[in-house]
Amino acid sequence: ERENGTYAMVAMDQRESLRTMFRDRGHEDSDERMRMFKTAVARELAPHASGFLIEPDFVEDVKPLVPRGLIMAVDRLRQERGGIVEDTRLDEVDQVPEGVAALKLLVIWRDDDRRHERIEMCERFVALAERHRVLSVLEPVVRGGDDEIVEAARELGATRPSLYKCQAPREGDVVTICHKVTEVLPVPWVVLSQGVPRDEFPLAVENACKGGARGFLAGRALWTNTLAADDPTELLRTQSVPRLAELIEIVDRYA
Repeated sequence: ERENGTYAMVAMDQRESLRTMFRDRGHEDSDERMRMFKTAVARELAPHASGFLIEPDFVEDVKPLVPRGLIMAVDRLRQERGGIVEDTRLDEVDQVPEGVAALKLLVIWRDDDRRHERIEMCERFVALAERHRVLSVLEPVVRGGDDEIVEAARELGATRPSLYKCQAPREGDVVTICHKVTEVLPVPWVVLSQGVPRDEFPLAVENACKGGARGFLAGRALWTNTLAADDPTELLRTQSVPRLAELIEIVDRYA
């Protein structure tokens, strides 16, 4: 959390989806390329952000580059090569590396007969973070429309994570829908960038903040434009850092 109570955070915990993005741009999808890219994003963007999200495999690589708000993903993803995340489960870690400030769990929310299981997993996640004395960031993702975004927030927000990470509504009066998300959540929330075209994300952040969001936790909207480069450093500096500054300005104006 920033001094004014808002959040401006970078997500870099993409796994199989990032490998797919590399292949789509003609690069190898090796662990070495993953490490190079993730550390470059951390080095260039984390100093300007209030938080940085990474998966456990790369925590030690980016830790020296993240001055504040290091968040570790504890979700195990069920995802076919080239496909979307189908489901997740909680990795109940025995210890949290020193310097990690929060844990994050992705949940694929569906209106099916497993809703109770997901609530129980979210409760275990919040308890896990409390046990390790770190914060909890819960990220439910729905595959349906904006009504489901609100319903997921109502159902899973009740497990009271420290922070709720929510999709940007895409249909109709999005500010009103964001107000509904704010009304049903007992905790603060931020907007994520998955599913929003890069150039549309600043407006999505503005609308979310007008509707009660406290900022963003964004990945693709910040760094996808650098994926084709052999070395993303220059593009991160000249394009991603200014975009991050633009989003922070929007948060400070509307959140």
